[in-house]
Amino acid sequence: MSLSHLTSLLPTDAALVVALSGGLDSTVLLHQLVRWRQMHPQTCLRALHVHHGLSPNADSWAAYCLALCKEWQLCCEVLHVVVDSHRKEGIEGAARNVRYRALTAAMQPYEILLTAQHLDDQCETLILALKRGSGVTGLAAMPVRLVRGGYQLLRPLLSHSRKQLEFYARQHHLRWIEDESNQEIRYDRSFLRQHLLPKLMERWPHFARACSRSAELCGEQEQLLNELLAEQLAELTNANGSLNFTPLLQMSEARANALLRRWIAQQNAPMPSRAALTCLRREVMLSCDEAQPRLRFGHAEARRYRGMLYWIPVHASLRDQQLLWDCYDDLLQLPQGLGVLHAKNTCSELRQPEPNEQISIRFYAQGYFHILGRAGGRKLKKLWQELAVPPWERERIPLIFYNQTLICAPGLFITRQGAAVDENGWQVIWQK
Repeated sequence: MSLSHLTSLLPTDAALVVALSGGLDSTVLLHQLVRWRQMHPQTCLRALHVHHGLSPNADSWAAYCLALCKEWQLCCEVLHVVVDSHRKEGIEGAARNVRYRALTAAMQPYEILLTAQHLDDQCETLILALKRGSGVTGLAAMPVRLVRGGYQLLRPLLSHSRKQLEFYARQHHLRWIEDESNQEIRYDRSFLRQHLLPKLMERWPHFARACSRSAELCGEQEQLLNELLAEQLAELTNANGSLNFTPLLQMSEARANALLRRWIAQQNAPMPSRAALTCLRREVMLSCDEAQPRLRFGHAEARRYRGMLYWIPVHASLRDQQLLWDCYDDLLQLPQGLGVLHAKNTCSELRQPEPNEQISIRFYAQGYFHILGRAGGRKLKKLWQELAVPPWERERIPLIFYNQTLICAPGLFITRQGAAVDENGWQVIWQK
C-alpha cells in the first residue's frame, strides 16, 4: 500500500488535521501522513481526538492517542463532547454529528480535515442508505473530497479495504485500540460488520468494490442534477437566501422536490425525506401568510412570508429580555449573535436623553406609536407589516427606550417622542 493515493489529493504545503480515534483505520492514516510529511517537510500535520465519554475506556483511548502522537512528534488535542443519546438519529448519528461539529470548531479556515473511512465503510454506508429508502443523494454515500460549512474534508483511504489496512499495519508494526462497541450488534454498523457483510463477501468477494462503484455513479448523477438545476435555483433564490416557491407549485413534484432539496442543502441542513417535503408543500407552501405556517426541521424551521420560503434557525424568545445601556459611548453586545449597538454623534436623528431618562433595549412593545413622517398612530404589528418585516424577525429587532418611552428601531423608524429637536442629537447604529 503505497502513498500514491495521497499525491492526487494533497498539496505538498498543506495544513492537515487528522481525526484520530486510535483505531486501526485512523492509526494507519496518521502513519501514512507522517511518512508523507517526511517526504514533504513543508506540510503541517496535527491530530484531533474526540472524547465522547460513551465508553469506560474513553480516558485510556485519549491517553493512547496523546502518547502515539508524542512518539511520532505530532501535536494532538483532545476534544471533550457530550452526546445526546435521545436524539431521533440514534446514538450513532448523534455521536457522528457532535464529532464533526467539534472537529471543525477546532480547525483553522486554511486547514484540511482528513478522516479514515475505507472501502468497507463505504459499503456499509450504502446499505444503510438503502435501509432508509434514500434517493440518489443518500446512495452517493461518501465522496473522497467534500467541501462543507467552509472547510474541506478528505477521505484518502476510501478505495482501500480493511484487509489492506490490516496488512499495512502489520507490515509497519503498528498498534491500535479496539472499540468494544464494534461488537455490539444493537448498533447498525456493527450488525452489518459482524453478520451481514461477511456472508455477502464470502458469496461475492468484490461486493464492497461494486457498492463503491454504485455510490460513485449515484454521485455523478447527483452532480449532473446540481449542474442542470443550478441556474433555475439561482433565479428563484433571493439575496437573503429565501426561495420564491410559487413557480415550484406549477412544476412536477419530482422537479420541485429536487429544487427544494438543493435549496435546503444550501442552508447546511440535513437532507429531508420525501415525506418531509410533502409535508412542507402541504402545510407551508400551500397555506396562507395570515396563518404564519411553520414546519420544524431539527434546529431550524421552514416558514413563508409574502411568497418566499425561509429557512430559520430556532432561537429562544427575546420577548422578556431587557438590556440597560448606561453609557452609549460604549458598544452594547446583543444576545444570540444579533450583533452590537454603537452610537454615532455626527448624525442628529435622536434627541439626547434627559438626566432622569435611562436608555434600555427591549425586543417587544405594546400600544400605539406615532412614527416620524407618518400621520396618526399605529400598533407595532401594523408597522412591521408596512416595513415588510417577517413575523419571526419582529422580536429580534432591538428597540431603544428612554425609560418606558419607545424612541426608535435602529435603521427602521424613529418615534416623534424620540426625534432630535436640534443639532445636538445622536444616532444608534445596529451592526449585525
